[in-house]
Amino acid sequence: MHEPGHQQRVAQRRRIMLRRGLLLGGLLALLPLGSGARAQPHDYREPPPRHWSFQGPLGHFDMAAVQRGYTVYAQVCSACHGMKSVTYGDLAGLGLKEADVNALAASHHIPAGVDAGGHPVTRPANMDDHLLSPYPDAHVAAAANHGVVPPDQSRLAVVHPGGVDRIYAFLTGYGQTPPAGTVVPPGTFYNPYAANGQIAMPPPLYEGGITYPDGTPATVEQQARDVTTYLAWVASPHLTARHRAGVGAVVFLLILLVISICLKRRTWSNVH
Repeated sequence: MHEPGHQQRVAQRRRIMLRRGLLLGGLLALLPLGSGARAQPHDYREPPPRHWSFQGPLGHFDMAAVQRGYTVYAQVCSACHGMKSVTYGDLAGLGLKEADVNALAASHHIPAGVDAGGHPVTRPANMDDHLLSPYPDAHVAAAANHGVVPPDQSRLAVVHPGGVDRIYAFLTGYGQTPPAGTVVPPGTFYNPYAANGQIAMPPPLYEGGITYPDGTPATVEQQARDVTTYLAWVASPHLTARHRAGVGAVVFLLILLVISICLKRRTWSNVH
């Protein structure tokens, strides 16, 4: 027979193992089914990688492209999409003067409640107002877009699966021939970079569909690249400043390392 102390130790071990099992089971229950979200297959074609000036530790935004991208957004994308995290004042980062930003904001009108008769009224926007959706609410937005609410584009470049490469590929992916056996329902368009290869949104960009103030030819590829750059800038407007600060910190640490090595050698040079 085992001693009472031995039985207590066995019971304690069983309680510990039971707690560990419950903890492990709880953690496993929090994990997605299958082999994990990263291993799940995409429902769209993987976009080809492209070079962007803002990528990498020394990346920076081409502000001329960002400005052209805003032109594309203002003349095309803003008809359906808003940027609720961006104010008109933020557009000063494009290199615009305060008077230009005020004029740009005033050219847009936003809801301002109702008048004495209960009718909705608007007012000119100012620098503190946000680039809101053109639809008054989600129900109206869905009704006007085949039941789908157009996504807000404030952070689209960093939260959209596939990132900027997929945004560019999607904008230029219309007009391709569907694979054999693919059925495209009426009212939808085939685009290999859309979810399941189909989307109800018509092609937003056309050759010469807009006019760039700087005279750049407005090809579909140029518009797609510019508006993608603009979306990346909106999502990370301080990216260039952070990269410069990082480079400065690395240079400072390297100088400090060289000075430390020199001081160490000089200090120990007299030690025999």
